[in-house]
Amino acid sequence: MCGIVGYYGSENAAPILLNGLEKLEYRGYDSAGIAVVDGGKLQLVRKKGSVSELFSARGIQGHLGIGHTRWATHGAPSEINAHPHVYGKFAVVHNGIIENEYSLKEECRARGDVFSSETDSEVIAHLLDFYYEGNLVTAVKDTVERLKGSYALAVVCEECDCIVCVRKASPLVVGIGKNGVYAASDVSAIAAEGVTVYSLDDGELAVLSTEITFFNQNLVRIEKEKIEYDAEEEIPDLKGYRHFMRKEMAEIPQVLGKSIYDYTEETYREFYRILTQTEQIQIVACGTAYHSGLCAKYAIESLCRIPVEVCIASEYRYLDPIVRSGTLALAVSQSGETADTLAAAQLAKNKGAYLAAVTNVPYSSLTRIADAVLPTNAGREVAVAATKSFHAQLVLLYSLASALAKAKGREECLPHIYDLLDQVKCAEETCEEVRSWVPHFLGARSVFFLGRGADYASSLEGSLKLKEITYLPSEGYPAGELKHGTLALVDCSTPVVAVLTQKAFAEKTMNAVHEVYARGAKVFLITCFEEYCNRKEVTSSVLIPVCKEEFTPVLSVLPLQALAYYVSIARGNNPDKPRNLAKSVTVE
Repeated sequence: MCGIVGYYGSENAAPILLNGLEKLEYRGYDSAGIAVVDGGKLQLVRKKGSVSELFSARGIQGHLGIGHTRWATHGAPSEINAHPHVYGKFAVVHNGIIENEYSLKEECRARGDVFSSETDSEVIAHLLDFYYEGNLVTAVKDTVERLKGSYALAVVCEECDCIVCVRKASPLVVGIGKNGVYAASDVSAIAAEGVTVYSLDDGELAVLSTEITFFNQNLVRIEKEKIEYDAEEEIPDLKGYRHFMRKEMAEIPQVLGKSIYDYTEETYREFYRILTQTEQIQIVACGTAYHSGLCAKYAIESLCRIPVEVCIASEYRYLDPIVRSGTLALAVSQSGETADTLAAAQLAKNKGAYLAAVTNVPYSSLTRIADAVLPTNAGREVAVAATKSFHAQLVLLYSLASALAKAKGREECLPHIYDLLDQVKCAEETCEEVRSWVPHFLGARSVFFLGRGADYASSLEGSLKLKEITYLPSEGYPAGELKHGTLALVDCSTPVVAVLTQKAFAEKTMNAVHEVYARGAKVFLITCFEEYCNRKEVTSSVLIPVCKEEFTPVLSVLPLQALAYYVSIARGNNPDKPRNLAKSVTVE
């Protein structure tokens, strides 16, 4: 999503801001800008497009400033809609969405204000101008009290030798380095500066000058504890790979072992006690994390015989979900900052569920509201399309399923999960085989992915990956559901990818393969059963290792990720930075 960088210090601010914005490019954006204060004057540079368009601004002088990469929500990508937004003496950068912008703008226009952009964010600068009476901190406090929605803000004023930061439901960190103090929406933007980092909680303000001063929402000074992060991990390095996505796929075998946990009574006493009392599970997540939750549902219900409800977080948060006694809520989010997942998680907790956070970022907003944190330890993921983080979520959730089964007196499956470490290495070798499939997908109008049970969950993830980075329309479908309408879309221009790893469903899945083959479709099969590879209906196949059926998505999704990657490259796309998408979705 949008990115924020701020700097106050002994160095020239502009190069530091631009370097920080470059490090946030992986999050996805459509425009960028910086504002630097020098000699009591604001200097503003904004451009549509990449951060590189701003490089002419490196020569701007001034020791404090703010910068931003924007992902459009209000108004088209353009220079006038880019941040920072300036009005009067003030410049502001904003992540999030102001839900009451219309009424606030009407109020400002009634005072004679004129707006120059289509964004919701510009109204913040107008409110600052209205409330400012010589104290920037007070003006920021008064302004945010009028805002409804989510925001992370960094504000500068021509008259003030400081930066004021505040947040609500959108991440923001500040840090102290040897050459100054910093602000950022993501630690990666400032990690290279060797900073000691602090994370703001909702309603808290930070004033950056020669030091950092923290205040609560009532402007009472507070102390903050620093957060721990791996500085090396926060500095991206392709290490010889062409794209981060391919590098991160190659890291999957080594990542899995870090996310397998033995949740025994001896090692996780309190959490194990919760598992013994768990009578139902609700999983809330979005996108790829939602698919990992679906995979977990099949495993948990099969191994533990406990009902699991997997909910799209943006739907769950606006329903009145039924949370019974003994409910374990699992909130799954790579970043731990996904706005819909955070809201859904808080709702589940408010209704009495025990909340466990499954996340890759130990200092995220999600970890601060959770009763227990289950870290995936996938390491930093730069490509927008999730790969290794998906697999880390899977094996962690499978570890949880194994522990829950043991707590309920059923089969413990942890040894089977450890078997996956070697099986994934073998499956990863099959990824190159799908390159021969690519020509069949280049002229496709649409693509279908089919499967049953856990294979259906894998199909959904394969379809999402293809959509994200190739821009081909695709759908993941239960294999038995095609004939109820969707089969009308299948013809000779429709590649169909079938996932077949569940022996009990194998012939049923092949019935769907017969149906699409009869309509002229070319079928590409991912299976662990060799006897299906050479069927006449199958154009080409990939054979993956046999593993415990509940855990097969760990293996079957690998070639699906590779297929999306190679089709994306063949279509001339950058798989790391798909259009219109962002890595961390911090708005509704």
